Amino acid sequence: MKSAEKLKLGISIGDLNGIGGEIVLKTFDDSRMLDFCTPVIFASVKTLSFLKKHFNLSLNFQGIDKASEAIEGKINIVNVWKENVPINFGAEDPEIGNYAFKSLEAATAALKNDEVDVLVTAPINKNTIQSENFQFPGHTDYLAKELNGESLMFMITDDLKVGLLTDHVPLKDIAGKITPELIEKKIAIIKKTLQQDFRISKPKIAVLGINPHSGDNGLIGKEDEDVLKPTLQKLREKGILVYGPYAADSFFGSKNHESFDAVVASYHDQGLIPFKTLSFGEGVNFTAGLSKVRTSPDHGTAFDIAGKDCANINSFKEAVFKAIEIYHTRKEYKKLTKNPLKKQTKKI
Repeated sequence: MKSAEKLKLGISIGDLNGIGGEIVLKTFDDSRMLDFCTPVIFASVKTLSFLKKHFNLSLNFQGIDKASEAIEGKINIVNVWKENVPINFGAEDPEIGNYAFKSLEAATAALKNDEVDVLVTAPINKNTIQSENFQFPGHTDYLAKELNGESLMFMITDDLKVGLLTDHVPLKDIAGKITPELIEKKIAIIKKTLQQDFRISKPKIAVLGINPHSGDNGLIGKEDEDVLKPTLQKLREKGILVYGPYAADSFFGSKNHESFDAVVASYHDQGLIPFKTLSFGEGVNFTAGLSKVRTSPDHGTAFDIAGKDCANINSFKEAVFKAIEIYHTRKEYKKLTKNPLKKQTKKI
């Protein structure tokens, strides 16, 4: 049985021209991190040695050929490639995007094969990573396909959790994407993950309106009246504690979110702008709805500061701790619910 401190933590390196390599290495430059997990980074010793020298770090690596060879107490590097990589900090480069995909592909395969327990992903550039093998708007959709699950982008801190009905969808297409089936599915995922991953037995979930002022009774769009409100009422009749729709413009400013265990936003910016305003640098992107645990920092590649030795590691470090915490919480939940006590027949 794995101890709480020593699960294998897989890490995809992200876009090497961004800040991913910096935040990963600086996180584990603190040797105390090895008390909590065994890191397994998917890249190459040669590439990470270049980054180590560039950022003047003192950590030591253990090069391995596959994740199953990872050694506890060491920073393990799976050599996904062996050639030199032409790193040019801050530049958008499809060749570097290809290396980001190689890392992610290898890390995901190790996750699927139980060679690592959880996955933490460093940021990718969604443009340069595109190829015949990767035609997704981001990590979330790729992992949903690879892990055969219904994924949901769930932005989390200890005090704030925001889920999305739609994530990387153009604004013009959002209303057409939000159907009763989608709403029911996404809220079911959030309810389950709050129970199994965050120990909230009866979660209270708030839902933000699709249109300004939740449509103002149909004056500003019909979607809230025709789709969202009837679906939420149907869910309430099933005993799910779901509330709304609430007007998004005042919901967070009035601290209304503090009364709920999670908030469901209709689209990306409606949820992520307030989330990142309230918790930027401390938040974590958690992919809910999958059989495996994946987290990432709440920011992107930050090309503007890449290579300048000034990236903030807090969100990545928090993503590491959240992955470990969620893994063990879920494991505990499965154990508690696997063999519930059978109802005893009353003896006469």
